[in-house]
Amino acid sequence: MSVFRAAHAEADGWAQASKACVDRLGALDEDFNLGFLYVNEALAPDLSSILTFVRETTRIEDWVGAVGYGVCASGREFFGPPAMAVLVAALPSDSFHVFPSVTESLEAFHVDHGDWVKRSEPVFAIVHGDSQDGRVAEIVARLAEETPAFLVGGLASMAGARNVVAGKATGGGVSGVMFSSRVAVATGLSQGCTPLGPVHAITEARGNVLIGLDGRRALEVFMEDIGEEIAEDLGRVAGYIHAGLPVRGSDTGDYLVRNLIGIDPDKGWLAIGDTVEPGGRVMFCARDRDSAIKDLRRMVEQIKTRAGGTPKGGVYVSCVARGPNLFGADSQELKMIRDELGDFPLAGFYANGEISNNRLYGYTGVLTLFL
Repeated sequence: MSVFRAAHAEADGWAQASKACVDRLGALDEDFNLGFLYVNEALAPDLSSILTFVRETTRIEDWVGAVGYGVCASGREFFGPPAMAVLVAALPSDSFHVFPSVTESLEAFHVDHGDWVKRSEPVFAIVHGDSQDGRVAEIVARLAEETPAFLVGGLASMAGARNVVAGKATGGGVSGVMFSSRVAVATGLSQGCTPLGPVHAITEARGNVLIGLDGRRALEVFMEDIGEEIAEDLGRVAGYIHAGLPVRGSDTGDYLVRNLIGIDPDKGWLAIGDTVEPGGRVMFCARDRDSAIKDLRRMVEQIKTRAGGTPKGGVYVSCVARGPNLFGADSQELKMIRDELGDFPLAGFYANGEISNNRLYGYTGVLTLFL
């Protein structure tokens, strides 16, 4: 039977924050065998010292985690001053497996961890990537393809760009922990946006430029979808209207949110923050406080139904653009989760890109519940 405990602290420095977290965890018996550690950017330079302290005081050898723009706990989020959040678990023996950074080929991964993967057939993994490593998206896709595990997680912040694996601070690639079916989980994804119109066929494109949609000029279709009020003042589009690229094969309507980065009113073209090709699909969506609240509530209600009761523990990864920037002050994003699911042990961080299944997302919140 799995057991979880969590603690968080905001303090003047790493030593005070680390001691406060360990004290709040209380006495841990030898059954506790896995820890999650998240620190904000103020503590990034001290990550190695923090790891040494928590390993020695908790006697837990295996740790995973990341440096985030901010960190979160049950009903709380922390930005700015030094802060950290930890989640520790007592899991069945051999039900999880920590793996160090995969930076290029997966050949070494298969050599070092293939026996456990074959024996345990992991169904789930929580992973952390380096946002400054341009290969991360490819590595995530290959891990998802070459293992049976469904991946969730996020990228360390640009300033920190460091991850935690097996009790060491590391950079580059993707690392994390895989779980066998003996560890029950449920996961949900909140997009934070509301679609404004139908999905359109991309009939002409060049690089990241949408030229034709449904056989018409892309800008003409875009103007219809966003409505007359916004179309009359395209200066309002920046940061509010985005392109959504539907995930092929998704049975839940998932889509990748990408920024609009340019409009050519003379040619009727739109530039977005991703490469597109004829034959693909795109829609347009709005991102604001009301949309984000509505979609987070939807996700939490759905995952609550699947969980069937109060979770034993959880990890939440949210985009740096969410939190107070989207939900308002006073930890409203985390309070929504706590109010619906209860006050259970939870830790997480604000990432520079979120991971779900086999790809990187943006503007999303990814919630994992241990059941």
